[in-house]
Amino acid sequence: MKAVGIKNGKGSADDFFIEDVPDPVANGDHILVRIHSFGLNRMDIMQREDRYPYPLLPESGKILGVEFSGIVEAKGPDCKSDFQIGQRCFGLAYGGAYAEKISVSESMLMHMPDGVSFETAAGFPETYFTAVQAIHLIGDLQPGQSVLIHAGSSGVGQAAIQVARCGGASQIFVTAGSDTKCELCKSLGADFAINYRTCGKNDFAEVIRQETGGKGVNLIIDLVGQSYWHRTTAAAAMDSRIVIVAAMSGAIIEKFSLRDLMNKRIWLMTTTLRTRPAEYQRKLRDVVVEKALPYFSRGEMKVTVDEVFPWGEVGNAHKKMESNNHAGKIICNVSDA
Repeated sequence: MKAVGIKNGKGSADDFFIEDVPDPVANGDHILVRIHSFGLNRMDIMQREDRYPYPLLPESGKILGVEFSGIVEAKGPDCKSDFQIGQRCFGLAYGGAYAEKISVSESMLMHMPDGVSFETAAGFPETYFTAVQAIHLIGDLQPGQSVLIHAGSSGVGQAAIQVARCGGASQIFVTAGSDTKCELCKSLGADFAINYRTCGKNDFAEVIRQETGGKGVNLIIDLVGQSYWHRTTAAAAMDSRIVIVAAMSGAIIEKFSLRDLMNKRIWLMTTTLRTRPAEYQRKLRDVVVEKALPYFSRGEMKVTVDEVFPWGEVGNAHKKMESNNHAGKIICNVSDA
C-alpha cells in the first residue's frame, strides 16, 4: 500500500512524501480498514519533528496519524464484534492513519452514524475521546457544575464544550484567541467566551469571579499550561478539579506554590491518551459510545471541519496547523470515493 513518509525519518512539513510500504494484516482481534480520511493533530507535528514528549508504544509505528474513517476490508480470526465487511467505520489508533489501510483493534473502532461524512467522522475520535476522558473519566463532571475550558476553539476544546453541555454543566466558560473563535465557541454551547488577546482588564479569572459571584468554577480543562496557570488557579472554586490535558504554552511554571492548590483544596490531575494500554482505550471507547456517540448521531454534537486537503498535500495541511490559522479540524482525504 501507499503511506505518507518523512524524508530521513524526521523533518519539516516539506519533507513529506508518498511511499510504498507493506500492507497491514488483520491478525487476532484486529480489523483491516481501507482509509478514506484521516485527521491531523498537534502530536503529529511533534512526532514528525522527532520531539514527541511521551514514550511511544510499539503499536505506534513510524507512520503518523491516530484518527481515521473508512471501510471494513477484513476481520481477524479472534474478532467478536458485529463489524461486517464493507461497513463504514471510524476510530482511534496508536499510529498508522496516514496511509491507505490500517489494522486496528476492534475495541478502538465505532460504527459510523448514517448521514455523517467520512471527513467529519475522521475528526471525531481523538478530540472526543480526549474530551470525554477529561470531563467524565478524570474530571467527574456532575450535572449543575460549572466548567472552564482553555483553547476552546481547538478540536479538543470544541468537543469539550459540547460534552460538558450535554453532561449538564450549569455554566461553560472558554478562552480563545479571536472574536471569531469566541463566537464559534458560543455557537457550540459556551456561555462565556473570553478573547485572551483583547481581554485586557477583563481577564478570564475576573470574568469568572464576577459571573459566579466569587465562587469560581468546579472543573477546569487546561490545554494551555504555563502562561495561564496562576489565573487558572485563581478561577478555581473550593474543592474544584483541574485536569491538565496539554501544555501548549509550556510546562515549567515559575513561582508556583502548593498553597495555590491547598488553600482551595483543588484536585490537580493530569492525563494522556495515546500512551494508555489497549484495555483502557477500550473502556474509554465504551464511555464515548455512551456519553457522546448518540448526540453525534443526532447532530447534537458536531465536528467543525476547518479544511479538507487531498493527502498528497499533507505538507500544506501541516503548515496550516502550525500557523494556528484555523478553528476546528484539518482533514486529509486518502480516497475521493
